[in-house]
Amino acid sequence: MSRIGNAPILIPASVSVEKTEREISVTGSKGSLKMEFDQLVDVQIADGVVNVKRKNDLKKVKSLHGLTRSLIANMINGVTTGWDKTLELVGVGFRAQVNGNKLVLNVGFSHQVEIEAPEGIKFEVIDNVKLKVSGIDKQLVGQIAANIKKVRIPDVYKGKGIRYSGEYIRKKVGKSAKVGATGGAK
Repeated sequence: MSRIGNAPILIPASVSVEKTEREISVTGSKGSLKMEFDQLVDVQIADGVVNVKRKNDLKKVKSLHGLTRSLIANMINGVTTGWDKTLELVGVGFRAQVNGNKLVLNVGFSHQVEIEAPEGIKFEVIDNVKLKVSGIDKQLVGQIAANIKKVRIPDVYKGKGIRYSGEYIRKKVGKSAKVGATGGAK
C-alpha cells in the first residue's frame, strides 16, 4: 500500500486547482502549471484538499499512485514558493554572469559558454562564482541545473568544475613522480 499516495494534499488559499478528465492545472501567485495524469489513477478535489486514488492494486498502478501525488504536491509548492538549485564554480578564473536571459560562463575553455534560459527559468549570479537557478517547475529547474553542471563536470583529481552547492567531490590520488629503485632513467 502506498503511504505517499494516500496522503492528502492541502491546497493553500492563494492557489486554485482545476481538473479536467485527464489533466490537472494549478494556478498560484508565481504562475500556472499543467500536468496530464494516467487514467489508472483518479484525482479528486474537494474542500481544499486533493486526494489521489488508485483504481486497482497492480504494481504499476501502485507506483503511479505515489508518483502522481508527488507531482501534484510539487506543482502546488512550485506556484506558491518556487524551486531553486544553487551551483558553485570552483577553479581559478571561473566566473558566471547574467546577460539578459542568458547565462555566460567562463570555465577554462578558450570560449565563453552561453546558456539561454527557457520560459519560466531565472538565473541569478552571486559573487561571480555562485549561481542560482529558480523557477516554478521542479523538473525543469533540475534539468537546467544538470545541463549547466554538464558544461564542466568536476575533475576528480583537482576538484575544478561546476558542482551543486554542498556537493562533496571525492578526489582521487594522482600518480607519484618518484622513480622506483628498479626502474627509471640512467
